[in-house]
Parts: sequence; C-alpha cells; structure tokens
Amino acid sequence: MSQAKEYRIFETEVWLPYRVAYGETWTRFFEGMKEQKLYGTQCRKCGRVLVPARSFCPRCFVDTSDWVEVSQTGNLQAFCYTNYRYYGQALDPPYVTALIRLDRTEVDFVHLIGGIDLTSVEAVSSRLAKGMRLHAVWEKVRQGHILDIKHFEPVE
Repeated sequence: MSQAKEYRIFETEVWLPYRVAYGETWTRFFEGMKEQKLYGTQCRKCGRVLVPARSFCPRCFVDTSDWVEVSQTGNLQAFCYTNYRYYGQALDPPYVTALIRLDRTEVDFVHLIGGIDLTSVEAVSSRLAKGMRLHAVWEKVRQGHILDIKHFEPVE
C-alpha cells in the first residue's frame, strides 16, 4: 500500500541587506551626478557613447577609458506605467519608467518620467509618445546616486 507524502508549506519573508562596490567607472559616473552632470564612456573602436558609463564596450569588448559629458535631454523610446504594488518595490505607485536615448549616445538610459498626470494609464498615454523630447530634473540635494535625477519630464 503506497502512501502519498505530505509536505508542509509555509510563507516567509527574506530580508537581505547588501553593499555594492561601485568600482572605478561607476564611482566616477555617480560623482558626476553630484555636480548635475551626466558622463558616459566612449568606445575607441566603434565610437559608441555608453550611459551609464561602462568600463568596456559590450559590443567590441574593448576597455573604455574616454569620458564624455553627455546631454541631459533625449528622446523617449518606450515607457511602462506601474500602478500596483509588488514585493520589494522601491517606489510607491503610480510611476512611469522609461527608456530614454540621450542626445549623442548609442544606448537607452532607464529612468523615471515625472511632471505629468500619473492618475491613470490613459492620462499617461495621452501625454507621452515615442520620440518626444525629455529633459532631466535634478534633486536639490544630490548624493551620488541614480535618483539624484528626480525624473525626466517632457520638454515644453
């Protein structure tokens, strides 16, 4: 006679604090943010400007040591409206994350969109469109963190 095994199931939460070592490249990138400047690294082989800065070009696999100050304005490539809460979420909804192609760069920069009505997906969709111009809005007090840019908002 075969007896089915019973397994206990329980729910728990895991809290895992950690520290990140930025390294030379990201340290320089985030130090620039304290001064309200965005820096990228430029590949000597293909010429692409990468933001956030990277220590090597992921296309050419060569070290990037040339630093370039980049524009704080760019074009909206895509966006995502979040209006629900999920575990581990850093921000309270609603909010919009976006892919932004900063002027004279070759990769998309992921950040928040603000300065618009966020009450519904319809309100957001009526205000945002692929290709529209956006500019960075900085926090008054900056700490060398990605959220030193409060958000990007439409250029009027």
